[in-house]
Amino acid sequence: MNSASAALLPVNTVLAWVLAVFLTIAIAVTAVARLSPEQGFGRAREVLTAGVRAAVQLAAVSAVIGWVVHHVAALLGFLLLMYAVAVRTAGRRITSDGTWWWAGLPIMVGVVPPVALLLATGLLPVRGIALIPVTGILIGGALTATVLAGRQSLATLEQRRGEVEAGLALGLTERDARIEIARPAASDAMLPGLDQTRTVGLVTLPGAFVGMLLGGADVLTAGAVQLFVLIALMAVQAVAVAVTLELVARSRLTAPRHHSSAPSSRWRPWAHLRARHAARSSPPPESSSS
Repeated sequence: MNSASAALLPVNTVLAWVLAVFLTIAIAVTAVARLSPEQGFGRAREVLTAGVRAAVQLAAVSAVIGWVVHHVAALLGFLLLMYAVAVRTAGRRITSDGTWWWAGLPIMVGVVPPVALLLATGLLPVRGIALIPVTGILIGGALTATVLAGRQSLATLEQRRGEVEAGLALGLTERDARIEIARPAASDAMLPGLDQTRTVGLVTLPGAFVGMLLGGADVLTAGAVQLFVLIALMAVQAVAVAVTLELVARSRLTAPRHHSSAPSSRWRPWAHLRARHAARSSPPPESSSS
């Protein structure tokens, strides 16, 4: 262990016990307060699973990362694995029906252009030691924005179905009626990134800045790298939110209505309007003469 890492956090049995205590506190508070959508203990189990998975996954990554960064094929495979896990996580957080895989589009559209630009300009070298952390940060930001935008948009459309129907009755297209209602809720997905950028250096010192200082970089370089990360994250999250909103508005990303007895899981608030229009336009039945 070098002096820089030891000064930050010594890796020993004391650290393991402290981590166990923190995880126990998180599980206990979540369970006692029933911080779960069903007001049960489901979220507490998720906290436990997340903590254990994080430990196992970081141990595995630490074991293979030194080999991955020196092999191009392994590097590309690792990046694809990061993307696939992000898509699966975002999709299942947004919906439980078969449209979850559409969550891969906002993540890809948000992350690929910035990474390609950085590689093309030479700011980001084609080396695993640089490419993996930068791409991982951007994928993580796109994942968070996609999940928040998707969940909030779908929840708002479910709660405000009447306003969507009113827009359809006024002549709006399905996409326009849905996007007008969902846009304010989706835009809130950008707030975490905005708040982090606004308060950097005043409230928090993010990991990229601290990591570079501990690695021996000068303060100016560390600040420039952290500024790049924050600005790039805002761009990635803005694109991810916009694409997610469009997918929800076009009914590519949907949420099943568990309380509905209809055979289809996709919500179609315009169906009864079409039926009403067909009933009005059909000719009245002819009266039979006796």
